[in-house]
Amino acid sequence: MTPELLLRAYAAGIFPMAESRRSNTIFWVDPEVRGVLPLERFHVPRSLRKSIRGGTFEVRCDTAFDKVIRACATAARGRRDTWINDQIIAAYTDLHHMGFVHCVETWRDGRLVGGLYGVALGGAFFGESMFSHARDASKVALVHLVARLRLGGFVLLDCQFVTDHLQRFGVEEVPCRTYLQRLEDALQVKARFYSDLAPPEVEAGLEAVFLQSSTQTS
Repeated sequence: MTPELLLRAYAAGIFPMAESRRSNTIFWVDPEVRGVLPLERFHVPRSLRKSIRGGTFEVRCDTAFDKVIRACATAARGRRDTWINDQIIAAYTDLHHMGFVHCVETWRDGRLVGGLYGVALGGAFFGESMFSHARDASKVALVHLVARLRLGGFVLLDCQFVTDHLQRFGVEEVPCRTYLQRLEDALQVKARFYSDLAPPEVEAGLEAVFLQSSTQTS
């Protein structure tokens, strides 16, 4: 599974998984329906806005990718096993070094307590996995991700599957044909993932997401 093969797979709408953390093989997934988080209709619960504005976490991007993907690959409460094996870790690490995979990290008291990672290709971002070792840690990372994607000109946030965790953010389930059309359009967009935004830019991006979220629910 080379980086080039992975990028071709994402451009075609498919992605890899392993049967378990200790599996030596992978398989390719092509869902009949896809979970998509609409960037312009992303909903941020009020309690989470307060947590973000309160500065509970320090949020960083692309400073600890190895720690993030390995935390995502580790069994946790409510998750006895994962689909991320060593082959997947190696392949996505290569893509990270090539600039196609990014992570958002939440830190507290100098300790990594949550985060997520995904693939950026054109104007599409494919969310792969997230983890949380503290309340709201992964949710805060997701909101920061959306803020950066909007600032960078992304038009599609693919979260692969609809989950209870994502429903509160307004995830939509779309048929494969609709998704592939959106993907084709998104791949034509020249977007940029901003890992090193200055604090005022981060704040402005977050406030824009909060404002749009409030408008959607008012």
